[in-house]
Amino acid sequence: MNQKKRTSGSQTFNTIIYGHIRDGEYHLAAEILEIQLEKFPRSRAALSLLAYCYYHDKKFREAADLFERLTTQCPSVEDYQLYHIQSLLKIGEIEEADTCLARITKRRQISQRLLLTQVAVKLGEEDLNTCKALLTECVKGAPETICASAAIDFKEGKFDDALQKYSEVVNLIGFDYSTAYSMALCHYNLKQYSDASDIIDKIVEKSLEQYPEFDERSRSCERSFFRNSGALQESFLIEAYNLKASIEFNRNNFSAAVENFQVMPQRIEEDLDPVTLHNQALFDMHHNVGDSLKKLSFLLSNPPFPPETLRNLLTLYCNYGYNDIAAEILSDNAHLKFDLLGQNMSDYFDASIMAGVNPEKAIEQFETLVKRSTSIIKALRKQRDRELKNNNTKYAQSLFHEIRHELDFFLAVLMSQARLYWEREEFETVEEVLGKFADLCGEEEEWKINMAHSLFVQQGSKFMESISFYEPVVSNCGDESILTLSPIVLANLCVAYIMNNQNEEAEHIMKCVEKQESHNRIKNNVDFSTAKHHGCIINLVIGTLYCERENFEFGINRICKSLDPLEIKLGPDTWYYAKRCLMALASKVAKHMIIPQRDLFQEIFYFLDDVMKFGKDMSSHIVDHHAAENNEESSSTISIEALRLKRLFVKLQML
Repeated sequence: MNQKKRTSGSQTFNTIIYGHIRDGEYHLAAEILEIQLEKFPRSRAALSLLAYCYYHDKKFREAADLFERLTTQCPSVEDYQLYHIQSLLKIGEIEEADTCLARITKRRQISQRLLLTQVAVKLGEEDLNTCKALLTECVKGAPETICASAAIDFKEGKFDDALQKYSEVVNLIGFDYSTAYSMALCHYNLKQYSDASDIIDKIVEKSLEQYPEFDERSRSCERSFFRNSGALQESFLIEAYNLKASIEFNRNNFSAAVENFQVMPQRIEEDLDPVTLHNQALFDMHHNVGDSLKKLSFLLSNPPFPPETLRNLLTLYCNYGYNDIAAEILSDNAHLKFDLLGQNMSDYFDASIMAGVNPEKAIEQFETLVKRSTSIIKALRKQRDRELKNNNTKYAQSLFHEIRHELDFFLAVLMSQARLYWEREEFETVEEVLGKFADLCGEEEEWKINMAHSLFVQQGSKFMESISFYEPVVSNCGDESILTLSPIVLANLCVAYIMNNQNEEAEHIMKCVEKQESHNRIKNNVDFSTAKHHGCIINLVIGTLYCERENFEFGINRICKSLDPLEIKLGPDTWYYAKRCLMALASKVAKHMIIPQRDLFQEIFYFLDDVMKFGKDMSSHIVDHHAAENNEESSSTISIEALRLKRLFVKLQML
């Protein structure tokens, strides 16, 4: 009787565990197995199942430890050894994985699975020659062999060749989430965003058919969170939505990028994978730079992380003037410098960091990089033209991608150099520096925009010239996609039109912006607080212009109205424009250069009272690194600055 009870209890126990595993609830199975392992520390069954659950719950460190124990207990079981190596690869322990693999290959005949695992290890070490040699020993024509070969091509930047091989695999085995995603990645790297999007849409469609529980439309109103279950990993939905968000981000369509994050199956922050966390940091930087810095810093100190992490973190710090912190990060990660950045990017960040210490030296360093990059682009273009002339279209196509990559780097360097002159307010020099490369990159949108900015800021007759550069950018975008442009581009063009007596053209742009903002809120059901506010910034810039022309009554009135409602539109960036104009007015009044009407003072007081009300918890800095890093409130809030301004204007009114 007791024996029957024990058997029944054991069956119930096993049913519960395997039920959790079947349903992808690895964390629940692991909780039970952890207790069992404490009772029976050498139980192979408990060790094996718990290691399996850890692996599929993405707890690779814990999985690696358990699989290591299993390989010691059962040295002849290949599955344990392969899972141990794969766990090590997942946590970036490539050298240790290689050591383990070497021990196995000495003792046994090498199977196809073991060969492919060796390829994966060597790929992680970027030992591509060994990868190719190993592939010659694999089963020729097998789908997994072709995929491994495609992965090598991808690593070498031969995205067209990789794409062709992944397509061959699909023809052999039919649609497969992993292979389809790899194809989308190839299109993405080839900047074939439409093709990549089509494949991603197919992945999402098929995944939601197979796993309807992840469909955002089928969820209840309450926000639900998902674990990293087997079903979620098999669906490739996280990868697909991440890639689609990256495509929209590169297209400057930030609202669409954010939308992909909203429909993605939601997970608690502790369960987020490195790619999702990295992409969140990129998308957050437009409204919460401090949070972006914290996320990227966390990733960098907790490998493995996306290879772009170091570059993006350094770029953010340099862009916001934290050159000393960028220098410290570069020093602490010197061992990663050339692997993750390469020679060109390393030199670029060295120059960017130098800009904070010795701008003249930085300008020389940027000039060296500009000359080097210019020579490379010209040589590549000549080579491309020769190949096209000889009808070698495949090689010419690969050269197009090389030129695009080098041109992107060139533009980053050129704009960084121009920025140093801009900060000195040497705007004519900025125009001259950019103008020298009209033949090389004159068709690039980034070049046109920055050339337009350099002309716009010189004012006078330059307004008309700036229009000739702003207009093509806005026209190419079209009315329906106008919100993908930076609001400052639209604002400056409107001001240039107004100063050139082209008020109708300015009105047309403002109406288009207003129409698209309204359309987006209705179509996408976007909350007003998260919607784009291009119209607000356009009116702020126009108001600033009138203030600079000393028409403070109209300018201040326009600024106050542009920020209505304050609880939605008030922020560090919009407050920056508003307080600049108020300080300019205060300076003029203090010097007795103008005497404002009483009504203007009252409008300012009402406005500042509202700012104090809604700006209590808002930092007045666009980015406050110290506060963000230490989880502190900013030392200066918008409310405090508004209070100081009100006290100032009260005193000025009594003059």
